[in-house]
Amino acid sequence: MAGNQYTLRVVNDSTNFVDMCVYQEDPNLGVPNVLSLAWFAKPAYPIRWTVDYSFVWSETGTLVPGVYFDASQTWPADPTVNGVTTETKAGNQIGFSHPSANAYTFTSTPTDGAQVGSLYIKEASNIPLKRASIGIGMSGAGTFAVQSQPNLNLTFTPHPVYYLAAGTYSQGEVLDIGSITDKTDIRFPAGVFSMTATLGEDNQWSVSPTSGRNALEHKQVISGKRELLTAATR
Repeated sequence: MAGNQYTLRVVNDSTNFVDMCVYQEDPNLGVPNVLSLAWFAKPAYPIRWTVDYSFVWSETGTLVPGVYFDASQTWPADPTVNGVTTETKAGNQIGFSHPSANAYTFTSTPTDGAQVGSLYIKEASNIPLKRASIGIGMSGAGTFAVQSQPNLNLTFTPHPVYYLAAGTYSQGEVLDIGSITDKTDIRFPAGVFSMTATLGEDNQWSVSPTSGRNALEHKQVISGKRELLTAATR
């Protein structure tokens, strides 16, 4: 399903050394008790991704904010393909099983009534409580996770909104999004695939298309050179 590449350029003009965390929220995802993960976490630099989904699981223990979701298995997913996922072929349906004491695994298992537009995980009866977590990811990293339970059928209907926050974060960290107060949403206008977010000296965010930001910076550079030339000829 991967298509256009999206780029988020992050500039830290504040006086603080912080991690820049990109994560997703989706109030209409359709799965109760789902938690957002720190999708990307870096001090700055451009962050790039494509909208290619995946199924992910991790042996997290009890899934609560602060726990790390380090995917033990990642299988491709595609909500536009109404079919079973395999390790190499993306579909929108998968199973999750615990075949032995020390092993979990995805299985190519269909979900009755599955429809295009959603991603389905069918949990087997042998899944123990509060030991593992399952969810979905994008562009190779987990985005949402929920505690795994036996005999549940999960339906994820993704319409994610991207958010950026500054602080102390690590990729895969389970977030308490209600406690994040310094976030800004990142929305890409139609036909725009690169945005720039700047954390100012006042610790406030400004977000704009990168093309406009580059044009402004170029104008400032030219203006500065003209001032230097004018001063040199006086």
